[in-house]
Amino acid sequence: MDIGVTIRNMGAESTADIIVTCAQAAEAQGMESLWITDHIAIPPDDAEGSGGRYLDTLTTLAWLGGATGKIKLGSGVLILPYRPMLPTVKQIATLQELTKNRLILGIGTGWMDPEFKALGVDRHRRGRITDNTLQFINECFSNDEVSLNGQTFLFQPRPDKPPVLVGGRAPHALHRAAHFADGWIPMVSHPDQLAAGIREYQRITDDLGKPRGNVTVMTSLPLDQPEKAKQRLNQYQTLGADRLICALRYNDVDAYLGQLEKLNGILRP
Repeated sequence: MDIGVTIRNMGAESTADIIVTCAQAAEAQGMESLWITDHIAIPPDDAEGSGGRYLDTLTTLAWLGGATGKIKLGSGVLILPYRPMLPTVKQIATLQELTKNRLILGIGTGWMDPEFKALGVDRHRRGRITDNTLQFINECFSNDEVSLNGQTFLFQPRPDKPPVLVGGRAPHALHRAAHFADGWIPMVSHPDQLAAGIREYQRITDDLGKPRGNVTVMTSLPLDQPEKAKQRLNQYQTLGADRLICALRYNDVDAYLGQLEKLNGILRP
């Protein structure tokens, strides 16, 4: 099971110096991947923990790609209905090209009403917009020539398509992952919350005659209780998780390095 870690692209911890130092430390410690989240327009009454400060997801991942050499770069998750389809897919392809195929594209449909309102997007259409964008991503990464709005154009550069993982809960996220994507990226707090979803995902892909996609679990681990953390890791792996993203809690670089050290101690045989 691959192990990734989060980096805060929000709040006071999202300065350039803190982010790059944490990213380079995670790479030096052998983590498989780095993950950041996505918000565009936080309302004042929902800004606790971030102060409304969020760095743009794709821009930040591109910057981290230039500051690191081999660690994979994940969006956990990019909200597709917030963004215009063609420019977004162009950004994704550019990021994948310039980082030499290190992108893992976690995507979601979104949930925060004020963000949809600020963007002028009908929240009730978010599922349809997401499906259309996923179909367009697949088309762009499969063809040099693509058509949109009656216009054919060249889609270049066209690197390898990044793995696309759909965030969210059953049943909609699982059907979306099975039909349009390469895996599922649920957020859970305990292994008990994962078992039924993996069984349902397997059933859906079996019905479609497809192999089950990657399951990447976003969660936290009790790093101050090493034996309990090891047990949790074993449970997630036994259930069929292919990757675990460990959410790290910190307020400065030293705290981040301490969390990394605890995690690495748990991962060592």
